[in-house]
Amino acid sequence: MRKIYFIPERCNGCLACEQVCRQKQSQTQSLFNSKTETPLAKPHIRVSGADGRYSVSVCQNCVHASCVEACMAGALSYSVSGHVSHDARQCVSCYMCVMVCPFAAIAPQLTTGKAGKCQLCLDEEQPPCILACSRKALFFGTAAEYEKEIEGDRLCIM
Repeated sequence: MRKIYFIPERCNGCLACEQVCRQKQSQTQSLFNSKTETPLAKPHIRVSGADGRYSVSVCQNCVHASCVEACMAGALSYSVSGHVSHDARQCVSCYMCVMVCPFAAIAPQLTTGKAGKCQLCLDEEQPPCILACSRKALFFGTAAEYEKEIEGDRLCIM
């Protein structure tokens, strides 16, 4: 299964991934206007940290996802590909999924009042956040592909 991986050594905290995700979630789909809309669209990927040490909150598409188990309305489920899928039409805004997610990857969306999470932009060839990251701190692929990607980083450190 393909998912988003974070390579912290490469991140400089520029927030380009957040901005392009906010744009994708916004009503206008405009980079400039997405920052001024009311209510403000929330990105489904969030960067935190300072002084060169950053982390990213994004859905990990857990095999045994506590959010899926906690969702009383059935808005969260596993897709055929194994990804955790969210159907906002079924969401009743109880936010149980928000409370149980250990990665803080699900958040209330101000635009809808419903819970929201990264859906991997499966309508795109590559998620826009991956393409926006000039430092290649985000990687979209399988666990094996990710291991191969970071192997080069390990060799450079030694």
